[in-house]
Amino acid sequence: MSKSTPEPAIEIKNIHKEFILPQSKTTSLKQAAVNIVRDNKKTTQKVLDGVSFTINKGDFFGIVGRNGSGKSTLLKMIAGVYVPTEGEIKIHGGLTPFIELGVGFNPELSGRDNVYLNGALLGYSHKEMDGMYDEIVEFAELGPFMDQKLKNYSSGMQVRLAFSIAIKAKNDILIFDEVLAVGDEAFQRKCMEVFRRYRKDNQTVVLVTHSMDNVNALCTRALMLEDGKIKHIGDVNDVARLYSESNILSEDSKAKNENKQPIGIEIQGVKPIYDKNDYMELSIGWPDRDDIYGVGVSISSVNDVYVFGSNFKNIKSKKKNIKYRVKLNLISGEYKVNMATYNSKGDISGLMQDVARFDVRNDYNTTVGGVTVLEHEYITS
Repeated sequence: MSKSTPEPAIEIKNIHKEFILPQSKTTSLKQAAVNIVRDNKKTTQKVLDGVSFTINKGDFFGIVGRNGSGKSTLLKMIAGVYVPTEGEIKIHGGLTPFIELGVGFNPELSGRDNVYLNGALLGYSHKEMDGMYDEIVEFAELGPFMDQKLKNYSSGMQVRLAFSIAIKAKNDILIFDEVLAVGDEAFQRKCMEVFRRYRKDNQTVVLVTHSMDNVNALCTRALMLEDGKIKHIGDVNDVARLYSESNILSEDSKAKNENKQPIGIEIQGVKPIYDKNDYMELSIGWPDRDDIYGVGVSISSVNDVYVFGSNFKNIKSKKKNIKYRVKLNLISGEYKVNMATYNSKGDISGLMQDVARFDVRNDYNTTVGGVTVLEHEYITS
């Protein structure tokens, strides 16, 4: 039986967005009059340049990119806050954006009043909010504070209340911008459970995030923006890897060292499997080049979660190799080794991702989580 053709939820067709920026600010009536006579010049800032893609119904779609890549502008155009300079956006169904949690809150009103105010902004009646109120307060864990004015809430309390209201929205498409970066760890876990339920229920969600853990854990498809253009779209692992690489080696470093690739580092000694707390012992060699003043090794999970990294500088010598030894106090899983070289200024001059992979296994009687394994024990009487 063939799969049914996906139905589009959002269609982005050749989107361009430019902002016209004045070169001088008008801060007074006198300055305004001077600028009229002077013919105040303006500059054009191009934020998005020919972006086209489709988000299908049921997608949990991630959008990533370094600061300044155009993510927020794209999201605001999908939400209808900005109008494209050129191109077309088609929305198939109702859309509710949560671009800035807490927008619409009134600090002079109580938490209770703000719940009903935000509910009205989302299109709910007072009676409908009566039915949701207890669940919202319970999720936010703010029961004792709901009759206090919002201005007396901490920023974390306000975020918890805003998110608890936001997830009550029932619409075809939901848009979230960095909502999983707020709140304490316990509240973030609760938020993750909500998003896992969205994914299980095939709710169409667009999530902008800097967390590649969240992309890998939640998203079914993803897109990476770079300088206002699509760098890659599709498989979440590929997008997460490209984004992680872009953060390790900045565009400035790439420009400085674009003629210094590949770096030609060689390593020997990686075994396929290690037991808990084993030592990995490597032999690292590099080419005889005047621009190499240091080498570095990092370890990450196969999902690009950064585990550990270090570098050794001032290695100028006739012998172009060094021994590297590291204790692998890691949880069970698959990991990869990444290599880098450094120039005389300490900047990265070359990068090699995923040069070798290995597994770590352990026999702990307790379930362990996280990245590293801390010494611990349970003592029974």
